[in-house]
Amino acid sequence: MRDGDPFRISLPDRVRSVLASLVDAGAEAALVGGSVRDLLRRDPPADWDVATSAPPEQVAELFPGSTWQNPFGTVTVRDTEGEPGVEVTTYRVEAGYRDRRRPESVQWGRSLIQDLARRDFTINAVAWLPDDLAAGGGRLVDPFGGAEDLETGTLRAVGDADARFAEDALRLVRAVRFATRFDLRLDPATETAMRRHAGSAAALSGERVRDELLRLLAGPQLPSGAFLLMERLGLLAVLLPELAALRDVPQLKRIEGDAFEHSLRTADAMPASDAPLRLAGLLHDLGKAKTLADGHFIGHETAGAELAEGVLKRLRSPRAEITRIVRLIRLHMFSYSPNWTDAAVRRFVRRVGVDLLEDLFALRAADNAASGTREPPVGGVEELRARAAAAMAMGPLDASQLAISGDDLVTELGISPGPEIGRLLARLLEAAIDDPSRNEREQLLELARGWQRSG
Repeated sequence: MRDGDPFRISLPDRVRSVLASLVDAGAEAALVGGSVRDLLRRDPPADWDVATSAPPEQVAELFPGSTWQNPFGTVTVRDTEGEPGVEVTTYRVEAGYRDRRRPESVQWGRSLIQDLARRDFTINAVAWLPDDLAAGGGRLVDPFGGAEDLETGTLRAVGDADARFAEDALRLVRAVRFATRFDLRLDPATETAMRRHAGSAAALSGERVRDELLRLLAGPQLPSGAFLLMERLGLLAVLLPELAALRDVPQLKRIEGDAFEHSLRTADAMPASDAPLRLAGLLHDLGKAKTLADGHFIGHETAGAELAEGVLKRLRSPRAEITRIVRLIRLHMFSYSPNWTDAAVRRFVRRVGVDLLEDLFALRAADNAASGTREPPVGGVEELRARAAAAMAMGPLDASQLAISGDDLVTELGISPGPEIGRLLARLLEAAIDDPSRNEREQLLELARGWQRSG
């Protein structure tokens, strides 16, 4: 398919309604960007974006209840039935990307072609201009050959590649995502420009980089290809130098490769539905670059947890996400033996946390797969998982599950509220973990009284 070719599509009613309202008001309106790209690939669009010649004030007036809270002319038309909103953006021309992120000036335009010219890659600089909305009829607007690039498997910057990456350095990471997601090879001029501008990615905000990395990790494709491409382009050393440092760190595994390749395989083996968990797999061995000595990596889980925390803070990750990933990395070298007592299993579950247990088992399974290691049929993780489930059902694993509370200790033992109450509850929990049958009010109070008498 080429520029100007007829292109018939099936439009959702909400999208057709938005386009019709704009056209009826005398404006030009077209589908643009990712939705058209996805339609060309015969994929269902994840979202629908509309570009129009109408200024944002007119668009907002046409759609009561819509929102316009940005300087870029994007109005979000809300759907009354709970479907995702349709973003309607006025044709615009941008200039002056001094911070390599946002244009210093935005001017409304009247030309669809001019609007497409400001976009990043040819596969995204495509549009569908309707001529028969009722029947889904229209034509492809593709002045930069994006459809042909999709056919030939090429990712190419619009116009001057150096100019595009100088405008917004995040396009460097987006290029990696698009190339790996759609299995595209980089156009030579685009790749050369990316290598030249790789260093500028250091100025990107952590939030923007994190968002792109999670999109890379959340896709259906294995993430290893994206990180190998980032390494090839010089981006990995800029954005994730701690991960890049694992290249050429040797390790003895059944599957050959250095610590960097092992980390990529681990991320590949993690559940694709959980991007932060995949990120934990990617970062789980960061400490190996700092702890290698005589062929061993003693304490690499502790060093790796500290390095990962630094990475995640730099990426402005949410606190809960940082805590989850850092804890997983710190705990991932656990070793289980069938001769563990039930109390030892309960202590393991308590130390890991019920909320993190399945994540930790998933990381161990991925780490094993990346190493070529198989768990033994007896005494392996599956046995530990079953015993952990029984432990969770059997008795208390934290102080909130005890049959008494701090208030009970204050009332029954006459102890003033303070640190002593916490210490007693901790001792009572240890006693109940050793023997869950002790988790009865009177037994726990008697234990506490005995400790109080003995000082």
